[in-house]
Amino acid sequence: MSKAWTWIKEHLVLFIGILALAYMLLPILVIAIFSFNDPSGRYNFEWVGFTTEYWGKPFAIQELTDSLLVSIRLAFFTSIGATILGTLIAIALVRYKFFGRRAANLLIVIPMATPEVVIGASLLSMFLIYGAKLGFGTLLIAHIMFSISFVVIVVRSRLIGFDRRLEEAAQDLGANAFTTFRKVTLPLIAPGVISAGLLSFALSIDDFVISNFNSGSEVTFPLYIFGANQRGIPVQVNVIATMLFAVTVIAMLAVIIQQKRAEKAAAMRPEEAANKPAISIPV
Repeated sequence: MSKAWTWIKEHLVLFIGILALAYMLLPILVIAIFSFNDPSGRYNFEWVGFTTEYWGKPFAIQELTDSLLVSIRLAFFTSIGATILGTLIAIALVRYKFFGRRAANLLIVIPMATPEVVIGASLLSMFLIYGAKLGFGTLLIAHIMFSISFVVIVVRSRLIGFDRRLEEAAQDLGANAFTTFRKVTLPLIAPGVISAGLLSFALSIDDFVISNFNSGSEVTFPLYIFGANQRGIPVQVNVIATMLFAVTVIAMLAVIIQQKRAEKAAAMRPEEAANKPAISIPV
């Protein structure tokens, strides 16, 4: 009995980790399995039989395809806008001292802590007050607004652990500020920037509450699923969701590989960088 209890205690963390992963990934596994289901009616809630028919025509429903394209286009522009603005804000908060810096560090996390229903209603009120027409433009403004905080947090954590001696070595070799940023700083913080961009993309394509307030006549992928739930969610929704998850996994693996490369580059001592001026710091 004592040996069994000792073995359980030694592997307790592993068991908890497996349970946590199962808890998070089980719904995704169910979605993937039901993408091969052949329901007899409109509702894809019970397993009937295996088929690959819907994988052969994932975009057969025009309304579903249109909503997916709207979400992808919205998430793409959101990730670009939020990543650029969030990265610049993160650099300013970490690298520079200015009046209100501490307050800015506090205020930047408020959108993350505020309930989405409050943000969505507040943005809707603002757009109506200024007479803005609800549609793709208001959706883009809203999504960039709530995504910036996440980008700042991710990029700032990368900048805090950044070795400034590498930039100093580049400047000692004759590189100006822009060249140093382009050739040294940006490549080393690129994994954090890319991760933040992917996070903002995922947050945008997944958002329902804020989009529901500010979409107007536009129908995003989550809004379509909510509407389809009233009359039966088609199997194609499961197929497309599985595709999106697979693409996300591939993108995250690419980021991890790039991050390992950046960590190796960041581990290089400034003395080593100074020995390779022509290769690493072209001016």
